[in-house]
This record gives sequence, structure tokens and C-alpha cells, in this order.
Amino acid sequence: MAGVLRAERVWVETFTGLRMEQFGRLLRAVRDRGGNGTLRGRPWCLPLAERVLVVAVYYRTNLTMRQLGPLFGISSSTVCRVVQRLGPLLALEPVARSADAADRLWIVDGTLVPVRDRTVGSSSRNYRFSANVQVIVDADTRLVIAAARPVPGTTADAHAWRASGLAAHCQGVTMLADGAYLNCGMVTPHRKRPRRELLPGEEADNAAHRTVRARVEHVIGRMKNYKILRDCRQHGDGLHHAVQAVAHMHNLALAS
Repeated sequence: MAGVLRAERVWVETFTGLRMEQFGRLLRAVRDRGGNGTLRGRPWCLPLAERVLVVAVYYRTNLTMRQLGPLFGISSSTVCRVVQRLGPLLALEPVARSADAADRLWIVDGTLVPVRDRTVGSSSRNYRFSANVQVIVDADTRLVIAAARPVPGTTADAHAWRASGLAAHCQGVTMLADGAYLNCGMVTPHRKRPRRELLPGEEADNAAHRTVRARVEHVIGRMKNYKILRDCRQHGDGLHHAVQAVAHMHNLALAS
């Protein structure tokens, strides 16, 4: 029995990046959101814990469904149904506004995710069909606060931010961003004026700004350890569900 538990622990921690207790919290969240369904009709060939593991491994490794099927002893079509059914239930939990929201510092940035769905992405500056995803991170905890629905990769960050609807969620919170978010009501770096250098104080402000803003880059880099965000083969809302699930698993891995 101990050997079986060790094998399960190694499997979960190796292929999902989560410890067993963190994976347990993810499983409880999926169960509370109705992951078991009505328990009527034809039963699943895998218990709920293994179905959640299938989805987490799929997002972490980006293996094809033909490759995942033999690992779990199921068909590729079953893997597809599991991902389609449970993927949305792994979404990032809504972050409640805390009493000290006015004292918080959040950072926003956009990242390009290569996609195969031509209706979601567009040919962007990396010469691949990509989608622009806006991500908000807490500067102190480095937890993901929210992630917007993807827009075509050619969309400028400022336009993607305005279209995301996340600004209403950030009322009263100090927002930090790079120079692409000018006139969006955020703290952005000083810009050089025509034929004039930055003042010494402005150079120091920009250096401090870069130091803090780098945290969102680190978070996005950690999220892209889940290889689904390096080449998403999902269509329709698949990328949005993948980003939400990855943000949720990132927060679980970081919180404890």
C-alpha cells in the first residue's frame, strides 16, 4: 500500500508540478463545481481524481491525446471528452477584494500564446499565429489575480486591456504596467521627450519601476512551464480554459 501511495505521489508531482496536498485542493475545487456530474447514465471509466490528473498532465506536458490515452489506459477520444468536460472546472477561483485593496500593488502585462485556431489568434510579431492574454499579478504574493480572455496577437496591449473588462475589477488598486499601457490609468515608466534626455530622478524612477514590474514577467514565465501555453492546439474557448486552469495551478503551487 505504501508503495502504491509513493507511486501516486511521484506521478502527481512529476507530471503536474503540484504536491499531493495541492492537487487535493484542486480536486476538491473541481468536485465542488460539479465535476462528478449527476452520476446518471454511463459511468466514466476513470474516477474523478484520475480524470482531473489527466487534464492537469495534459496542460503541463501538452502531450497529444493519442499519447495520453495509453498512459491512463483509455482511448484518445475519452481523453478528449475528459479535457472538454473538466477543463473549464479547473478555472482560477475569483479573488475577493480585500479590505486593504487600496494599499495593494498589482502588475499587468500581456503575453503571446501560440495557437492553432485561426479564429482566436492572428499572425503577430513573433511570426506565429498567437493570441494576446492579459495577466494581473499581485506584486507582493506573486499570485495571479485574473487573466483576460484571449484576443488576436496583433492587438496592442492597451487595446487588449480596455477590451478585457478587467479595469472594473481593479478599481481602487494601484496598477503598474510598462510603456505600452500609456493613458490607461496605470503607473508607467517615464518616456524620453524629443531631443531631451530623462532627468536623473526619472532615470531612478524607471529603474525602480523595472525592478518591480519584472515580477509579472517571472510569473508568466512560470505559467509557461505548463507547455499548453507554448503551443495550444485547443480551439474555441480551449485556450481561455487552459489559461484559467494554469493560473489556478500556479497559485496552488505558490501558495504553500
